[in-house]
Amino acid sequence: MPPTSSTPEHQRQKQRRGLARLWHATGYSLQGLRAAWGEKAFRTEACLAVVLLPAALWLGRDWVQVALLCASVVLVLIVELLNSAIEAAIDRIGPEWHDLSKRAKDMGSAAVLLSVLLTGGIWLSALYHHAIHA
Repeated sequence: MPPTSSTPEHQRQKQRRGLARLWHATGYSLQGLRAAWGEKAFRTEACLAVVLLPAALWLGRDWVQVALLCASVVLVLIVELLNSAIEAAIDRIGPEWHDLSKRAKDMGSAAVLLSVLLTGGIWLSALYHHAIHA
């Protein structure tokens, strides 16, 4: 059944098919990126990605290394998006302090930390190998 103007937006998305669904889903994803840009941590990581992604082409010795360097940087952005989504959902529930809310936010933060440490380790290893084989 095609969506109508009286159908709520969240239900219209489920009724779309094919390219129309893809087109609208892309729009929602771009809205999510715009919302994330309002987060200082995401902006910082995105600006670093603008520098690191081209640097991966210089640093990587082959396509596998370039892909690993790039993937690690993009992973940080993905985890930051998920962390921000968790924080927004918790904040939507209410401003009062609750142990489960704190745990959820802390675990999201820990996920970001682990992704940053993984990326740092990959990049430091690549820099080390680049330096000794140069």
